[in-house]
Amino acid sequence: MRQIPVDTSTAIVMVAKTPQVKVRDRRTGEIATDAETGVKLMTVDVMFAANDEVEILSVTVPEPGITGELAMGTPVALTGLIARPWENDFNGQKRHGIAFRAVAVTSLAIAGATEAGAGSKAA
Repeated sequence: MRQIPVDTSTAIVMVAKTPQVKVRDRRTGEIATDAETGVKLMTVDVMFAANDEVEILSVTVPEPGITGELAMGTPVALTGLIARPWENDFNGQKRHGIAFRAVAVTSLAIAGATEAGAGSKAA
């Protein structure tokens, strides 16, 4: 399946909804895991602002890739973000969309707070 790398270097990205366990099958409650590693997958909704547009994206991330406190409004970095187009038939209707996946979601608030703290101590 085609994977498209997403450039996040000029985007502003913030947590819109805290990380949630990704459910593979809603009927059975089965938790989604990475096919290669078996690691539990999480979903983080983020506000992605770039090119004078803002969207809320649901990004799938392996659980170990979530670092720092990811409360609503926390600025984050998305490492290895890719977009993957998908299409399927459900009850006779074609559905399609774009799935987003990242290697990691890292809070930028910790680094900023540490730098601010270090700066105030030096003063």
